Amino acid sequence: MSTSSMTDAARLTLMLTDLRLPTIKAVWSRFADQADQEGWPAARLLATLAEHELAERARRRLERHLTDARLPPGKTLDNLDFTAVPMVSQAQVRALTSGDRWLDEGANLILFGPPGGGKSHLAAAIGLALVEAGYRVLYTRTTDLVQRLQVARRELTLEAAIAKLDKYHLLILDDLAY
Repeated sequence: MSTSSMTDAARLTLMLTDLRLPTIKAVWSRFADQADQEGWPAARLLATLAEHELAERARRRLERHLTDARLPPGKTLDNLDFTAVPMVSQAQVRALTSGDRWLDEGANLILFGPPGGGKSHLAAAIGLALVEAGYRVLYTRTTDLVQRLQVARRELTLEAAIAKLDKYHLLILDDLAY
């Protein structure tokens, strides 16, 4: 590699850092080498780099939203035994996981029944499916949320706490018997 090429590579690395393009920063030289060897047009190289950056951002966003959701682990629709709860329609649940209209309308979904009936599993599984579909979800016990809001009120930060909650498309409040 010539001195000017090394200088250009160093400048590019700095610029990609400033532009907050970490994936392109990590992969550009590998794809540039491949483009040089295979005679790619510049647009193909740029499109490939942009695709990788966008895919990595989507992956990180999903990871961040899954962490923020605080969903109980292992509660998915795939491992929910619909035969154990015959009054729940699998087709209706799958329709709910598209989220579009009922979330946009601010509709509520209430799951009620005796303890051990799978309500929490179902709620968490719907939440997981919605996070995977791009929605922001928060799963919390009702008592925990009430306590957090009481603390925020006492600390005069209730408005900010409510604004933070408002950023979620769906709040799953478990154990409403509180």
